[in-house]
Amino acid sequence: MGASTVWSPLTRGVFTINSTKPRLKSMPLYFSLSLTTSLQQVRRAAAASMSYDKQLAAAKKAAFLAARLCQKVQKSLLQSDVQSKSDKSPVTVADYGSQALVSFILEKEFPSMPFSLVAEEDSEDLRKEETRETLVRIKELVNDTLACNGMNYISPLSEEDVLDAIDRGKSEGGPHGQHWVLDPIDGTKGFMRGDQYAIALALLDEGKVVLGVLACPNLPLTSLTSHDRHISEDKVGCLYSAQVGAGTYVQSLDGSPPTKVHVSATANPEEASIFESFEGAHSSHDLSSLIAKKMGVKAPPVRIDSQAKYGALSRGDGEIYLRFPREGYREKIWDHAAGYMVVAEAGGVVTDAAGNPLDFSSGRYLDLDTGIIVTNQKLMPALSKAVLESLKERASSL
Repeated sequence: MGASTVWSPLTRGVFTINSTKPRLKSMPLYFSLSLTTSLQQVRRAAAASMSYDKQLAAAKKAAFLAARLCQKVQKSLLQSDVQSKSDKSPVTVADYGSQALVSFILEKEFPSMPFSLVAEEDSEDLRKEETRETLVRIKELVNDTLACNGMNYISPLSEEDVLDAIDRGKSEGGPHGQHWVLDPIDGTKGFMRGDQYAIALALLDEGKVVLGVLACPNLPLTSLTSHDRHISEDKVGCLYSAQVGAGTYVQSLDGSPPTKVHVSATANPEEASIFESFEGAHSSHDLSSLIAKKMGVKAPPVRIDSQAKYGALSRGDGEIYLRFPREGYREKIWDHAAGYMVVAEAGGVVTDAAGNPLDFSSGRYLDLDTGIIVTNQKLMPALSKAVLESLKERASSL
């Protein structure tokens, strides 16, 4: 985008073209395997040293605009009499509008590059006659958000433009090329309650997460543990950003300078605190409680919605995040990709319950062993031990 935008707090950077991949010719199997491993290590090191500054700036811009749209919808929701959880129209408008905005901005930023977006929504329901009013509302919100944030030089999007932008999120991802990964509103129930939610955006390159952005409009700028989880009078609105090999930064959505953050250095489980999902249906609170007891954690769990937990943990608000969804549930990559990068670049560790690294290269879903655990380097051995013991204990009781 040109210099005419007023989105100056989120700085731009330099983009470096990725090098071509070497080809392997016929060779003995043992040597081929050894060389393949070496090449993988070289490629990982190359990815870590490669600059994704331009993509990160575009991701921050897109997440910022999506957050502005969602804030407007949530404010309207909370001021209205529509508080029934059965009425999902406001969150539907925000969800689709957020995805349309992010898709539109990213593709416009990189017009000469192949565009792939793995996202939660598609436009099938919006193309029905009975949802025409919702589509019109989404189009108006998207255009208003662009116009009100220094992008009024862009021609207004039509309904078909909005539908097409949403449908660009149908990519399956995979281990090759670059793929954006988006959850347009992570934490929809939190959004409807007026609590925490996040716009979560990441970039995969050759199957690896190389950058992540979390826009958390209701997250306090100071430590979450010193606040009630509901929106308070304190200043709220955080934008987390992380790039492989470059650390994790947080700034206010109003545009304060980015500040580098790091996970807690706490090594004593008795001094640690645990984040878990607000909704019991999203993660087993009983299992989390058993794990905490085995570790000796004394503080009660902090329950909040969305990947805002990853953001809070990355700046040391708490030390542990546990997620153990119901049996049969398959985690989607957009539910964790951005948060994973934000925590990893802040010095944290994110694995499945068995200690395996998360694999984002297999399509739209994560193949996991039981659940996801997140903490700092010092607490991971004790956490892993408590998790394995608790899982065995639960299995033997069934």
